[in-house]
Amino acid sequence: MRLKAILPVLGLMAGLSGSVRAAENTLTTKEISDGWINLFDGETTFGWKARGDAKWQVTEGMIQCAEGGAGMLATTSTFADYEIKADCWIDNTANSGIFLRAPEAGDAAIIPTNSYEVNIFDAHKEWATGSINNVKKGKKVKTVGKWSNFHITAEGDHLVVKINGTKTLDIRDAKFRKGVLAVQYYGQGGTVKFRNVKLRPLALKSLFNGKDLTGWKVLDGHTSVFSVTPEGWMNVKNGGGEIQSEAQFANFVYQMEIFSNGTHLNSGVFFRELPGQFWAGYESQIRNQWQGEDRTKPVDFGTGGLYNRQASRKVIPSDKEWFTKTIIANGKHIAIWINGFQTVDFDDEAPDKESARQGRRLGAGVIGLQGHDPTTDLSFRNIKAVELP
Repeated sequence: MRLKAILPVLGLMAGLSGSVRAAENTLTTKEISDGWINLFDGETTFGWKARGDAKWQVTEGMIQCAEGGAGMLATTSTFADYEIKADCWIDNTANSGIFLRAPEAGDAAIIPTNSYEVNIFDAHKEWATGSINNVKKGKKVKTVGKWSNFHITAEGDHLVVKINGTKTLDIRDAKFRKGVLAVQYYGQGGTVKFRNVKLRPLALKSLFNGKDLTGWKVLDGHTSVFSVTPEGWMNVKNGGGEIQSEAQFANFVYQMEIFSNGTHLNSGVFFRELPGQFWAGYESQIRNQWQGEDRTKPVDFGTGGLYNRQASRKVIPSDKEWFTKTIIANGKHIAIWINGFQTVDFDDEAPDKESARQGRRLGAGVIGLQGHDPTTDLSFRNIKAVELP
């Protein structure tokens, strides 16, 4: 083949390679609407914390470890009921695992007596890949030298492990109910890599029936107008004002879809809020505005930011399109995702106060939706939440 003919082919291959790389560590539109969130953004360890002596790094869209002693890379957020999907590549030397419901602090757990470890080590004499160490042996599969997809469900006491579509384990065990997710490097050499680490919270219950405002209370004496649209969406116009859930939550997972019907409209989702009090909780900001062309420079904390605490690290949505917000609060830690991209990872070290507007509030409170000003026009749907165990 002549050089002139080769060059377009090489260019096409490079373009395809770039497209494949771009597709890694992202969510499809359906995954976003189904409530999936990305735990790994493909570029940083935002939302993770290393424990132990393993030397983790991010390279070419992968979390990997090939040196150092034993250790874990753990999420800073706590989860209870969920399904996860993750791709793993491992050589014939490394020993690794995916830890479920692990302790929120402490050194690396090398022997999993305080969490569930889905083992990744084909050559293990007792707990081969797909087993849960010290709990149940799994059906043997081969993972060395290739990318393998792990699909794991932990719902109540029901644990299911699938690897490349093969179910290796399906058991009931109730020892651990919540904790962080972690990946392990055992420290015996070799290389392990992870990508496409995704999680979908389970067991959330609907807070809005799509027909009327049952389960919600509009605060009196304010100008916002709350209604239910013919499509079954909750809508707020005008402001200021607020509607609050009757249900209260302290440590929880919360998801909803939001639509801003104007340009750079300002609103927010309050949580751990004092019932009946106006704008008196933590506020997850809604404002699809950024400086110039740079979405990493939000205006007024930006959509996905934690107002007056931590700005969104990137404004993901645009006006006049539905987007999904996920909030997870556990103790002093608060994390927020927009369309599955984590925008906030925050530990509140402020002094404890009755109102989260003045300091740290760890106790239960209502969820509030804000009408900010006369330009307000937003819609909400698929509003769901669950208290963590």
